[in-house]
Amino acid sequence: MATNKDFLSKGIKYLSGALPLLFLGPSIIYNAFMNQHTNWHYLVLAVGITACLGAMYLMFTGLRWIMKALFND
Repeated sequence: MATNKDFLSKGIKYLSGALPLLFLGPSIIYNAFMNQHTNWHYLVLAVGITACLGAMYLMFTGLRWIMKALFND
């Protein structure tokens, strides 16, 4: 049972793209809730939620590619 290195590298690339978003998303959401007195509150909150959802999507996709590489779908 050999590992498909192309799929494995693709999965690692997706996971490495998700890593900054995992830290950036909650930080932006925290910043939005600390600055509720400004008019930009909802826009900043939407950006933070989008970053968190993007991180979850990239993590799911990256793990799916790694599972394909390891278990030869």
